[in-house]
Amino acid sequence: MLRKSSMVLLLLAILISLMSVIGIGKDEIVSIGITQIVEHPALDAARDGFIKALADNGFEDGKNLDIEIHSAQGDLSIASMISEEFVRDKKDLILAIATPTAQAALNASSKIPILITAVTDPVASGLAASLQSSGNNVTGTTDMTPIDEQFSLITELLPNAKKVGVIYNASEINSMIQVELARKACLDHGLKLSEVTVTNVTEVQMAVEQLVKKVDVIYTPTDNLVASAMPVITYTATQMSVPVIGSEAAHVKAGALATLGIDYWELGYQTGIMAVQVLNGANPSSLPIESLKNLTLVINEDTAKTLNITIPTELKAQAELIKAGDGK
Repeated sequence: MLRKSSMVLLLLAILISLMSVIGIGKDEIVSIGITQIVEHPALDAARDGFIKALADNGFEDGKNLDIEIHSAQGDLSIASMISEEFVRDKKDLILAIATPTAQAALNASSKIPILITAVTDPVASGLAASLQSSGNNVTGTTDMTPIDEQFSLITELLPNAKKVGVIYNASEINSMIQVELARKACLDHGLKLSEVTVTNVTEVQMAVEQLVKKVDVIYTPTDNLVASAMPVITYTATQMSVPVIGSEAAHVKAGALATLGIDYWELGYQTGIMAVQVLNGANPSSLPIESLKNLTLVINEDTAKTLNITIPTELKAQAELIKAGDGK
């Protein structure tokens, strides 16, 4: 028979083992590394939503949570260095915002749970075997853009438009996926697509100046380089009386005419709820990669007025209306 002291030690060992299976207790300090490819309103909103979800579920930065945030400033080598640093520091969880940083995180670790968000196509990007189960240490949310609905919005707001221009960074796989979908949407809606690519922010203005000469409207995908240059795109296009239809609300706040898209803060919050499940013991591969179901119609009234575009009453009634200064 076991002595009383031995029995106590055995029970204590079992308890510790059970705690490790159940997950991280809220009295412990949880260490999370957040890496995003670049800073712009959509990605920042996703990050803030993620942190708020953690706080709402008992994980508060400065109390039982230690969060380290880094931006790769658009540099893939820096993104890799950030993820490798998180692995060396033995983070409990990594949040990777946008496709390039998600890929860098997965390349750096096959063990640390990785939550992704603002990733257009996790499967095509090599981050997951399927949306139902990643088959690895990854889960999170996708921001796959509702491109067909957005092109329907173009035809509704601009019924005389026949030529659509798209500007994107060809080195971003998420952008290539969206442009392929835009090509199909143009065929479906009887539109002609003109494409122009950029490799850095300094090329954007010249690219837009070339594009506006050939199109009736410009469409901007959720491209990280494009998102960083939206004020330049919208100002240049508007000066030439060419409207811009964005793919998310921050584009409209930066001067685009309208979008029907997702709310990145809500997407980040949804990702944070999933992170809580992982911190409480869930296996990332058991959690399907989710998308945000609700789309938001956003219209910039000042841009419409500048372009002398009348917004249909029924659209205006269901839209979030942006005015000057709302994007600051």
